[in-house]
Amino acid sequence: MFKDTKAFSGFSVNDIQKAKEFYSQILGVEVSEGMHGILNLHIAGGNKIIIYPKPNHIPATFTILNFPVKNVEEAVKELTRRGVSFEIYNEPNFKTDDKGIFRAGGPLIAWFKDPAGNILSVL
Repeated sequence: MFKDTKAFSGFSVNDIQKAKEFYSQILGVEVSEGMHGILNLHIAGGNKIIIYPKPNHIPATFTILNFPVKNVEEAVKELTRRGVSFEIYNEPNFKTDDKGIFRAGGPLIAWFKDPAGNILSVL
């Protein structure tokens, strides 16, 4: 049924202007404005991601967007320089280091939040 459809992803934020500034200026993603205050993220590969305003927005409690990078350490360093704070996890079986990088198996990954509280990662 959906074999040939071009599906896309979307998520909400509570302040579309703050989202636009964060995604374009801090993360460096190309952002365009669509109808009804919807933002379009233009990412490599051409997949469409929309960000829509929602007055009663509740942040996602899971990672909504992953950014693969060549070097997680350098990405964390640069984003920190730009004012991004990384999440520090200190659970019994799930710990990040003091920079917010998870190193205990699998790919290196670090999580951070957008201005609306949605969880993103670099890996």
